[in-house]
Amino acid sequence: MSTPKGQFQAFNDVWMLDGIRTPFVDYCGALADVNPIDLGIKVAREVIARSGLSAEQVDSVLAGNMAPGDFDQFYVPRHIGLYAGVPQHVPALMVQRICGTGFELFRQAGEQLGSGIASLALLVGTESMSRNPVMAFDHRQGFKLGAPVNFRDNLWEMLKDPAAGITMIQTAENLARQYGITREEVDAFASASFAKAVAAQESGFLAGEIVPVSSEKFELSGYKTRGIRLAGKAPVADKDTHPRPSPPEVLAKLRAVYEGGVQTGGNSSGLTDGAAAALVANGTVKAAWGRPALARVAAVAVVGVPPETMGIGPAPAIQLLLQRAGLTLDDISLVEVNEAQGAQTLAVQRALELDGAKLNVNGGAIALGHPLAASGVRLTITAARELQRRAGRWAVASACIGGGQGIAVLLENAA
Repeated sequence: MSTPKGQFQAFNDVWMLDGIRTPFVDYCGALADVNPIDLGIKVAREVIARSGLSAEQVDSVLAGNMAPGDFDQFYVPRHIGLYAGVPQHVPALMVQRICGTGFELFRQAGEQLGSGIASLALLVGTESMSRNPVMAFDHRQGFKLGAPVNFRDNLWEMLKDPAAGITMIQTAENLARQYGITREEVDAFASASFAKAVAAQESGFLAGEIVPVSSEKFELSGYKTRGIRLAGKAPVADKDTHPRPSPPEVLAKLRAVYEGGVQTGGNSSGLTDGAAAALVANGTVKAAWGRPALARVAAVAVVGVPPETMGIGPAPAIQLLLQRAGLTLDDISLVEVNEAQGAQTLAVQRALELDGAKLNVNGGAIALGHPLAASGVRLTITAARELQRRAGRWAVASACIGGGQGIAVLLENAA
């Protein structure tokens, strides 16, 4: 097999010390009124507190967010860092690689740690799908009499790639035709994703990476108080709300998004709000910390693929990652592929000839949802925790990326 073209970076001394996330809560649910900055502050404060390290030790803040959750979008990374207690002199950077944003945070951290410009990085991916704005770009000079008023739903519009002229669901349909994937197979895969997520929830595994969220204030001396106010009557959001038993025969009753297609609302990623954070350090900080890290971040690979089949992106990204790292899939204990759509994930599995027993063993985005910038951080944390639980050595976490890219991260068990 030839080596796919793309970018590969190996890291010798990059360690994920700890990671945490909010519950992923359904669209327009308990987190619907929460600015993604405040979701980010919550997980940033929590991961620092859990680690026992001081926010004063953080010397880089990297944050990712796709959709504006309020008019302070420009300040996402800076405000997360400041309200998490990171010193004012520490710079903050916004990172964006669409659905791969959470993984890109680890790549950027690896570069900074490897070059010596940072020793302890705070990574935060945060997203409110519920607060996606209704936007207009055409009215800066006013509204002309009788002219169309061009306000559009950002959440709806961003699901279409204007270059290819197709939606993300249609890219999955293209892969279904290319790989001969049937509606029955997609529904069966989705049903299994739900079942695995429900089992992981009931066993308490998922609770180990979740910080409960309740209404609270975030104080910063000399500056405006921020905070979280939950929607509805629930006093706390403490678990993922999208997982539910979903037998194939129930999913089969849902109408396909496109006539004759395989994708439905039940076998595509759920719309959820949430945030995830991790602390990534060099070996010097890790040694002084004195605890086992969650994982070593060993390498990252990023590739480009055709926009019309963007969902296949994890396959060549994983191939490049493993070939350049001198590994094969036989060496890998588990693989996380973000479940943008069921057919898309099955296409990646077939392209790699991947053993399904290694794939998304605690469920995926079909069951848990896909808050865009948070997903990659969540997947990396989950993979690292599961790798330790099963005492394996290597894990891979990956995602497809709208517009035609794929990204994959290689983790080594640090226990």
